[in-house]
Amino acid sequence: MKYPEALQLLIDQFRRYPGIGKKTAERYALFTLDRFQATDYDVFRDTLKRVQDEIKPCLQCGNLTDEERCYVCSDSNRDHSQLLVVEEAKDVLVIENAKTYKGLYHVLGGVIKPSAGIGPEEIRIKELLSRLKDPRHKEVILATNLSDEGETTALYIDYLLSKTDINVTRIAHGLPAGSDIAYADEITLLKALEGRKKINR
Repeated sequence: MKYPEALQLLIDQFRRYPGIGKKTAERYALFTLDRFQATDYDVFRDTLKRVQDEIKPCLQCGNLTDEERCYVCSDSNRDHSQLLVVEEAKDVLVIENAKTYKGLYHVLGGVIKPSAGIGPEEIRIKELLSRLKDPRHKEVILATNLSDEGETTALYIDYLLSKTDINVTRIAHGLPAGSDIAYADEITLLKALEGRKKINR
């Protein structure tokens, strides 16, 4: 079936989301066309504009926020001795929802991936090293995904910190190899954090 151009463009936009296939995108687009009133379109458009204009990385950790510092970094009750290093801001949300971790975060904004031209300089490793000059930070928990790129990134950070007094641990038990933290359940994340261990150098 051939859709009018504007409707097909909307379907194509929905298909950009992960896990959304052709049929689901069509259903979302047709629901929008069938159920949205004029005010709904206005709210949807204004919301997207606000997200574009207001959401930005936290100046300290890289988490998403609409302030200079995110709610985690602004919370004086968090444990400053621990920094949990993750790949993306979505990982912070997943771990926070598990309600088991009380320390701070550092979002790398990706992983080292030479095949895609992404080296250490393209992610927030330099910012991590700068933060670790704060003597309150005693432990770095490497929570990059257990993929080849995530492992490479974790090993590189561990190497950089090998001559410091900072305790470097790696999440382990509970997350199968190749898994993505963003899709882990709360129990799995709890076990991964509890089972973190020193990296073998």
